[in-house]
Amino acid sequence: MRALLIEDTLTSATLVSHQLRNIGIEPILARDGERGIELFKQERPDLVLLDVILPGMDGFEVARRIRQLEQAGEWTPIIFLTARTGDEDLEKGIAVGGDDYLIKPVSETVLAAKVRAMQRIAQMRYSLLVLTRKLDEANQELTRLSSLDGLTAIANRRQFDETLQREWRRASRQGKPVSLLFCDVDFFKQFNDGYGHQVGDECLKAVARTLKDVLRRPADMVARYGGEEFAAVLPDTDIAGALQVAEALRAAVEALGITHRFSRATKVVTISVGAATAVPARQDGSPMPLLKMADEALYAAKENGRNRVATVAPRAV
Repeated sequence: MRALLIEDTLTSATLVSHQLRNIGIEPILARDGERGIELFKQERPDLVLLDVILPGMDGFEVARRIRQLEQAGEWTPIIFLTARTGDEDLEKGIAVGGDDYLIKPVSETVLAAKVRAMQRIAQMRYSLLVLTRKLDEANQELTRLSSLDGLTAIANRRQFDETLQREWRRASRQGKPVSLLFCDVDFFKQFNDGYGHQVGDECLKAVARTLKDVLRRPADMVARYGGEEFAAVLPDTDIAGALQVAEALRAAVEALGITHRFSRATKVVTISVGAATAVPARQDGSPMPLLKMADEALYAAKENGRNRVATVAPRAV
């Protein structure tokens, strides 16, 4: 442990330095406030012992500047060592950032006790900071997990709803289109019944990974909408772009080549995709019309044979 001792009187500095070494603390000596601040910046000591009466800048100002140098979460104990005994001096010392105020001459026993107390406080504070950091990390992880689907590890319905609402408002402000894709795994019930739920779960995981991999733009988001249904939000995308992405999703899932002997169409797992696009007219409006349009488009894709992309005529929203 190292202590910065800011003391202009040689006799006092020598005595306190000797006392510090006797209790296992290495002193760093400064004879005035300016030099003390420089050494604090360079050495970042564990403790500061500070006289009030110094040439030039007094100890109160030194303490105040030291506190200004500390970053968020940092704290260095500051103990004033002074011959000034007035209550107003003690009050001012604490007000500018001091943690204790000792009257000189200070016995080695008292100094050692005060230093030990500061060490305990510093250790408790450090432990509290570590615990707070861990709690923050845990809360961040919980927040992240609460937005993910437990099975597929992509965004869940809650995250989808929040993202769609946010992009809807942004599109309204900017007068730009937002597109929505609804995807449904074709004949998934038959797949699940025929191969079992565990294989069905693996199928959904593979489809989710594939959909996520196809969406390259950071703003695009795919989520598990429910069961074997997935949804993708495509900000600033017109219907032509939405259909292009939808076809890429459909083709990528078919290319996985997951055997589906219970399918009434192909013998591999495929998806049907409904695409819809709208330019929101009002910022406080609801994206519900867009959801309905995408749902109608998905229904059309399934009615027309599945493993295909469909859209519906856009409407005023």
